Amino acid sequence: MTNSIKVFVPADTTARSLGADGVAEALRHEAAARGDRIELIRNGSRGLYWLEPLIEVEVDGERVAYGPVAESDVGSLLDAGLLGGGDHPLALGLTESIPYLAEQSRLTFARVGITDPLSIDDYRSHDGFRGLEKAVSMSPEQIVAEVTESGLRGRGGAAFPTGIKWNTVLRTEADRKYIVCNADEGDSGTFADRMIMESDPFVLIEGMTISGLAVGATKGYVYIRAEYPLAIRVMREAIERALAAGLLGNNLLDSGKDFDLEVREAAGAYICGEETSMLESLEGKRGMIRFRPPLPAIKGLFGAPTVVNNVISLATVPIILDKGADYYKDYGSGRSRGTLTVQLAGNIKQGGLVEIGFGRSLRELLYDFGGGSATGRPIRAVQAGGPLGAYVHGSQFDTPLDYEEFAAVGAMIGHGGLVVFDDTVDMGEQARFAMEFCAIESCGKCTPCRVGAVRGVEVIDRIRNGENEASNLELLRELCDTMVSASLCALGGMAPFPVISVLDHFPEDLKAQA
Repeated sequence: MTNSIKVFVPADTTARSLGADGVAEALRHEAAARGDRIELIRNGSRGLYWLEPLIEVEVDGERVAYGPVAESDVGSLLDAGLLGGGDHPLALGLTESIPYLAEQSRLTFARVGITDPLSIDDYRSHDGFRGLEKAVSMSPEQIVAEVTESGLRGRGGAAFPTGIKWNTVLRTEADRKYIVCNADEGDSGTFADRMIMESDPFVLIEGMTISGLAVGATKGYVYIRAEYPLAIRVMREAIERALAAGLLGNNLLDSGKDFDLEVREAAGAYICGEETSMLESLEGKRGMIRFRPPLPAIKGLFGAPTVVNNVISLATVPIILDKGADYYKDYGSGRSRGTLTVQLAGNIKQGGLVEIGFGRSLRELLYDFGGGSATGRPIRAVQAGGPLGAYVHGSQFDTPLDYEEFAAVGAMIGHGGLVVFDDTVDMGEQARFAMEFCAIESCGKCTPCRVGAVRGVEVIDRIRNGENEASNLELLRELCDTMVSASLCALGGMAPFPVISVLDHFPEDLKAQA
């Protein structure tokens, strides 16, 4: 009896939305009808979303890719020798040689698109749980020191040094401590957190467990965006499997140490992506900002010291513990160490995920990886860092992807989302949207955000209607200054950034409409 040929069809949300389930079923049916023996593996997406559904076939130990594949293509692919890596108009060659992938440095996403997301054996065979195995033999201080030395900073947007946060929790005495993963990924153009949870859930479980060992926490929560039903389902199943395998719970890995993990569905509000609002939501309350101090690291969930980190931050910890801080910080530039997961979205030809070391230019991302705009028109602006991020002007596209370099030009990297606009965009309308978004999503606790955003929409409407244009432009800047200076959290404090960037770099669009 001949061995089955391994065929991979992604099962993540984006691939499924583009027809991957239908392709997988057609492939299974057609192969059976022809008497071909295949082992169909529903892996995660490689993040080359413009090529989804992407089929991969293992030939002589290497994977050959085809895409984007429709159900109607399956017959011709098999006719052309798909199972042997045969030539076809949809053939892309060896997956790892596709330039979009070959030019990346995948550390956090090393297994994404390669393994079966819910197979512990597959995860282990690709260096999984090696970081945790090292961590159980280390002291909390040693774990924290390794993460600190790596230079890892928060990937959720604030870029605060992860090791410093962990050290604060470690040194705060308490009967109980918590690890909370903020997976309420609500920024426009972002999907990296979802990709990890759907395509490599064990790396997040491993990272959170290491964090628990580092600070003395025995309980963790993954707060997942309500609009991610597949991620919620996969994470819950992965947690159950890890528990059954002795990788979570009491006496994990026979270490005498305990750590439990639980998934909580988010409240469906953008403001719950802010850490203190999220903690309120986890406690069963309405998601509203807490006054600080005290910081969550000292008084967080249920009043206990709490590590709050983003999915990517926590999912990066295992490779740091496995390969060492020096290995990780060898990537990157300046104070921005390691790799950044960039998500290309909007009007872009080759949308998807790119993991590279800090220091590459925005232009490289847009053109070398993204292939320019989907419309073929010139790219005029890019909103970096979500709906609170500035609109980056074309003259700034050579800025290196580095936290400090971006801050120097009034921009932010945030969670790594890049939303692209061509030269047909109305930047005045985008400025209005920024204020309107803040008005809708505000928790209402502070006046500058709650009232200021509403006034911002009104002032922009007056400008665009030609009412006292000069005085209203001056008023808009003053309003932005007030919101930045006086808001309680980043929502009100940063919502003016897109507006200010339009005032500074696209003033021709923020004036009376013809």
